[in-house]
Amino acid sequence: MNVTTKRKLLRAVLLASSGFALIALLGAARTAAGAAPAAAQDMAGRCSALAGSKVPSGVVERAEHVAVGGKLVTEKLTGPAAALSSLTTPVGFCRVRARLEPTKDSKILVETWLPDTWNGKLLGVGGGGFSGGLPTMALMLRIPLSKGYAGVATDVGHDASDGAQWAFGHREKLIDYGYRGNHLAALTAKALIRGFYGTPETHAYFQGCSNGGREALMEVSRFPTDYDGVIAGAPATSFTPLFTGFVFNNLAVSAAPGLAAKLPLVNAAVLKKCDVLDGVKDGVLENPSRCAFDPAELQCKAGAGPDCLDAGEVAALRKLYQGARLRSGQSVISGFAVGGETTDWTAWITSPKSSQINFGTEFYRWMVIGDPNWDKAGFDLDRDYRLAEQRVAPILDSDNPDIRAFVGRGGKLIVYHGWSDPAVPPGSSLRYFQAVQRRSDPQGKAVRLFMVPGMGHCFNGPGATAFDMLPELDRWVEHGPAPERVVANKPENAIFALLGLPTKSLRSRPLCAWPKTARYNGSGSTDDATNFTCAVVR
Repeated sequence: MNVTTKRKLLRAVLLASSGFALIALLGAARTAAGAAPAAAQDMAGRCSALAGSKVPSGVVERAEHVAVGGKLVTEKLTGPAAALSSLTTPVGFCRVRARLEPTKDSKILVETWLPDTWNGKLLGVGGGGFSGGLPTMALMLRIPLSKGYAGVATDVGHDASDGAQWAFGHREKLIDYGYRGNHLAALTAKALIRGFYGTPETHAYFQGCSNGGREALMEVSRFPTDYDGVIAGAPATSFTPLFTGFVFNNLAVSAAPGLAAKLPLVNAAVLKKCDVLDGVKDGVLENPSRCAFDPAELQCKAGAGPDCLDAGEVAALRKLYQGARLRSGQSVISGFAVGGETTDWTAWITSPKSSQINFGTEFYRWMVIGDPNWDKAGFDLDRDYRLAEQRVAPILDSDNPDIRAFVGRGGKLIVYHGWSDPAVPPGSSLRYFQAVQRRSDPQGKAVRLFMVPGMGHCFNGPGATAFDMLPELDRWVEHGPAPERVVANKPENAIFALLGLPTKSLRSRPLCAWPKTARYNGSGSTDDATNFTCAVVR
């Protein structure tokens, strides 16, 4: 794979993340453990025999064996995503495509990958934005497949899209997207595993980030027996409040058009004031909630200028940090953390054509209001938020803290979130975690939250943001210790890290189970995780 192709791959992932794509930075690929695979001819025959077989709510349309070095992507992709077509498989596997029709208005595609050498486990992966997991399945499952995991993903009932017109007048498709698609995908994969290997899986896991994180928590709350362990990254859990906040944020920054150019000024002021609070001056806040920064500290004393904020810019920033609130003062969604102002805020928040206003408009236009001509100019926070809560929140929101059924059967949940996330406010995961602790896991035996300093939306950013939660979850589910400290790296080559290729680590830091954070011990390199301790800092 040449450098140009790798750059295209990174661009594809970056673009996908702006659509809430499921992006996890996984470790270097290793060959799957276990017995030697059967002869390729035998595997191909067993694979093709699955074609036409019945699965829950549907049928297998095709099944084909893919040899080592074969293409992971079979569909023709366009734009930056076309770079994913270059990804090849490190192991042989059976690719199975099923079509599910649980209702007359449903057509859900599910793809399951069954490796020749199986470790006995299943890994489901989520999607992003308004799309399911099929577009990024090749990226997300390539390395787990090489370790022996069977994998499954679904289009949740419609073609990949940056818009939501597919939901207009199609409530069943909205339900497929909201929760039914991934549930049926889990049932489909398990049925195929039994048919192909002759035995059920020993454990089943699900991993998703952003909307994939929302899907992960929907599985936990609605379908507690689908998966034994779940990883939810930057989950868009409170979907209705979040997308309402997108419109609110856009209206706030529209009143301060000069703010985008001053984000570096704001970020520099935040770091100057709070960078050393964690004991290390490194351009990253370990816990931004400890930083008492008010944008009024930068307000112009006399007239406007490039080195200060005018009154409108101060007001806009305060709204972004505080989050949307109703006229009664009730919080709709938490705001963004200080310290992340230069981590994709322009693309996500302050650009006139930001990702937030695109998602917010599409959500209200097609899912809530049902008017192709709906425009943000007529948006009323109190009225429209209540309408969204009534019409779609029961289908899309996965922030129910009552996950006692999942916890009661021994399920394990890991949530992670970047402090510098410009899409899903990090405070939303803190709220969810605290609510789950009170309602479902008061002893702290089943749920862990990891806040990632300096990480943007699902990956990337100035901090150490490359880590792999899957082995941590695997050990925990198999009666190992609960993860309390996970080492993250800042890779020299982000493209190599995304593809699981060796690359130098510029920095390592421990991610600590909340409420603990990493604290420098006072000696040794500050770029080495071994010199940091996880502790609760008051």
